[in-house]
Amino acid sequence: MDGGARGNPGPAAIAAVASEPGGGELVERSAYIGEATNNVAEYRALLLGIELARELGAREVEVINDSELVARQVGGQYKVKHAGLRPLFLESMEALRSFDRWSVRNVPRAENARADALVSEALDDARG
Repeated sequence: MDGGARGNPGPAAIAAVASEPGGGELVERSAYIGEATNNVAEYRALLLGIELARELGAREVEVINDSELVARQVGGQYKVKHAGLRPLFLESMEALRSFDRWSVRNVPRAENARADALVSEALDDARG
């Protein structure tokens, strides 16, 4: 999953790619979300990824993103200090608890290329 804003805040979009444990892509989705900060977009992308996993009937989920902040907040290593992110964090944690097992990790942007490309496409499409 990935979220991004052009400007901070600025026009923002989110994307999620659901894959099998072996890496085969199952489904992808992206959306333009209007004006938002990059961190808000990252959390909204997390929620989109969780929604995709639920639609696929997943009981376990590994969240992979390129946001160290979101991965470490959700993983419990960082506190959520920004008041604007707290509701998204709480919603994400509640949603993750619906799975039998879940984990989260961040990867370099190059390893999240498909989701990153979907974010760019959604932003370009919104611009017309």
